[in-house]
Amino acid sequence: MERDADIVIAGGGLNGPALALALARAGLSVTLIDALPAETRSDAGFDGRAYALALGSQRLLSALDVWPAVAGNSQPILDIEVTDGRAGAGAAPWFLHFDHAEIEEGPMGHMLEDRYLRRALLDAMAAEQRITQVAPAEIVAQETDLTGVTVTLADGRRITGRVLVGCDGRRSGTATRAGIGRTGWDYGQTALVCAVAHERPHHGTAHQFFMPPGPLAILPLPGNRASIVWTESTGAAEAINALSDERYLDILRPRFGDFLGEISLAGERFTYPLSLTLANSFVADRVALAGDAAHGVHPIAGQGLNLGLRDVGALAQVLVEAHRRGEDIGAANVLARYQQWRRWDTTTLAIGTDLVNRLFSNDNPLLRAARDIGLGAVNAAPGLRRRFIREAAGLTGDLPRLMQGRAI
Repeated sequence: MERDADIVIAGGGLNGPALALALARAGLSVTLIDALPAETRSDAGFDGRAYALALGSQRLLSALDVWPAVAGNSQPILDIEVTDGRAGAGAAPWFLHFDHAEIEEGPMGHMLEDRYLRRALLDAMAAEQRITQVAPAEIVAQETDLTGVTVTLADGRRITGRVLVGCDGRRSGTATRAGIGRTGWDYGQTALVCAVAHERPHHGTAHQFFMPPGPLAILPLPGNRASIVWTESTGAAEAINALSDERYLDILRPRFGDFLGEISLAGERFTYPLSLTLANSFVADRVALAGDAAHGVHPIAGQGLNLGLRDVGALAQVLVEAHRRGEDIGAANVLARYQQWRRWDTTTLAIGTDLVNRLFSNDNPLLRAARDIGLGAVNAAPGLRRRFIREAAGLTGDLPRLMQGRAI
């Protein structure tokens, strides 16, 4: 039966376009459907959002020929400092320091603003003949048969493919319509996200400062700027976010400290309620989930987008290799390979970030002493420290070829 495309992707954020490019570059046709107009997604304005891209994710973008378009706007992460303490009291004497020079591959990762990455992905898709973008459009129904899947849009159009991939976020309509449930819980925490300008250079160092309400991440951006991901209890976060910019900064300053000099807001302010959510299955009948549609984890390790791009690399490799062997790319045994590859990795990382958040987001003196000693012990063990650095850089585990910087 003639289909509109080999793969239909629901969701045009970041993972959806990256997957579309990976599949199209390997010879498969893709239709990507998104609810937002392309003009909205390609807005060039700076709104403060940025991502910590691990080295493995940067290699995937390089393999897709996207990295050259954004490299000049990225900031290498050369060091990571992890400390524990209280607002206004300074850091505890025990700390953890990761230096990129301890691994041979170079910087552990790069900070990249959302506006640059999103626009580069959109431009790359527009130049790819095998990708059809349908936006703005809302999927209201999906159905499968023995040979493919059909999605129905709100305006009545029907689009067919052999596989439907949900890259449509934590509240994935694709997953819901496929009957895939979710497991997880709310943390009672909210992340306050913004960008700041500061007086002194950051020297490419990322800071993770653990405080009783939750962690504060200070992540270097090009120039004297930093991306802030500041976790508070939900009630406190709502009250802080309702304040004026100056009062907001008054509360941030004692948490931030003065090591970078005076700070001021750069860009908009956002809040994100924090929760853990895992799809009970990453696949269903001719359906696969990737990115936040499959898993949403605490931002404590900055791994959300990196996990999604690993999904992209794995799913693209599974589908392309099956296609080259002449298999039905939507067959249950093909999609099961993707689930087997990705489910253990994402589940263990989700549990790990959950445990770290619970261990550090409190003011229990016994736990404080234990975790501070633990940070110091890891910092004093070069082999263990190097292992953590390679994990943070996305260089461990069964890496898809794209995450190694190789074509599929």
